[in-house]
Amino acid sequence: MQEFSSNGVRLAFLDFAPTTADKGEPILLIHGFASNHGVNWLFPQWVKTLTHAGRRVIVFDNRGHGRSEKLHDPALYSPWIMAADAVNLLDHLGIARADVMGYSMGARIAAHMAAASPERVRGLVLAGLGIHLVDGEGLPAGIADAMEAPSAEGLTDPMQRMFRVFAEATKSDLHALAACMRGSRHALSADVVGTIKTPTLICVGSEDDVAGDPEPLAQMMQNARALVIPGRDHNRAVGDKVYKEGVLAFLEGISKA
Repeated sequence: MQEFSSNGVRLAFLDFAPTTADKGEPILLIHGFASNHGVNWLFPQWVKTLTHAGRRVIVFDNRGHGRSEKLHDPALYSPWIMAADAVNLLDHLGIARADVMGYSMGARIAAHMAAASPERVRGLVLAGLGIHLVDGEGLPAGIADAMEAPSAEGLTDPMQRMFRVFAEATKSDLHALAACMRGSRHALSADVVGTIKTPTLICVGSEDDVAGDPEPLAQMMQNARALVIPGRDHNRAVGDKVYKEGVLAFLEGISKA
């Protein structure tokens, strides 16, 4: 992986060239909490799907995740700061404007990016996050406590246990994840969401009990629509065919507009 400095924080990224005729429309992918670029985007074949569709694809590990620098101060993980990381990566690569897709916490970061730097985002895909962008603060605060528990075995809450096991499977820095969870749990106000004019697709699994309903969020935004991914929960929606086909159609629609 390559690395760059985002306001003094070392972040790791990969930059993939299109494998078919280049559309000249790069896309930046932002992964979710306790995940990394590989788990969220490489393994579910998103990079292959998008590069095959003629797109330059940039993936990176959020601060505190994967191969990027691990920070243990919650104040360094606000969504605005993490959105600035994404903009800084585009600056580093000399990309003036890109499509941006985020999953779960990555969608929260992407929404903050579109609100703070609308000129940098051509199209926006918010996946694994619906109305809880506005009426919730992300995953339950108890997830941070789960990261700091002695082990997963003593956790009785199913969601706490699930994320702790997932974090261990991705060989994450548990203290960095606890700090990230505490620092990134910020809702975006309905007023701010209402200012986002970027064409937006909101993708949520029909069985997702984490994200919240996508339709009310779409109605708050100026140019958004919802895509429900049938039969998928928060984790199993990531590589779903309906999700992929919906995103490809959405991006193609922006290109023709």
